[in-house]
Amino acid sequence: MIKYAVFNIGEEEFGIDVRRIVEIINPQRIYKIPELPDFVSGVIDVRGEIIPIIDLRQRFGIQPSQEGRIIVVLYDNNKIGLHVDEIKGIVTLSHAQIVSPPIIFKGLKRRYFSGLGKKDEGIIILLNIDEVLSSEEKIALKESEDIMQIKDVGEKDNERSSKTT
Repeated sequence: MIKYAVFNIGEEEFGIDVRRIVEIINPQRIYKIPELPDFVSGVIDVRGEIIPIIDLRQRFGIQPSQEGRIIVVLYDNNKIGLHVDEIKGIVTLSHAQIVSPPIIFKGLKRRYFSGLGKKDEGIIILLNIDEVLSSEEKIALKESEDIMQIKDVGEKDNERSSKTT
């Protein structure tokens, strides 16, 4: 039995293994920062920690939305936020309720999904968080995080020097 946080993106229900979730937060101001890759909608500040936000609507080719919630997940030993429309709740699925995506879904898009969960009358698309970004996008995200950390360190240095003068 595996527990999944279920959320909507557009009309579809998606699920993420709850073991990957750090927290779910209300939407807040997303700061647009130059030099971020297109797939990153910006960054948020969560208790002093800068977290990049990926809008899953944009990722899956659905019209982006400003409303919704942010699911902060562990990704490659870092935290990233996933902007989703609405949190539906937590469901428990047995291995028998999870099936592989049909073979017709070959290619790039299939890698995003770890399976399809059958619950009651509906289907929950189970996301493979580790594959939401391509290798090139992971590199671009890492480079963006490095840029943000350099800017953050520079701002802190400026704050310290202005306090001492």
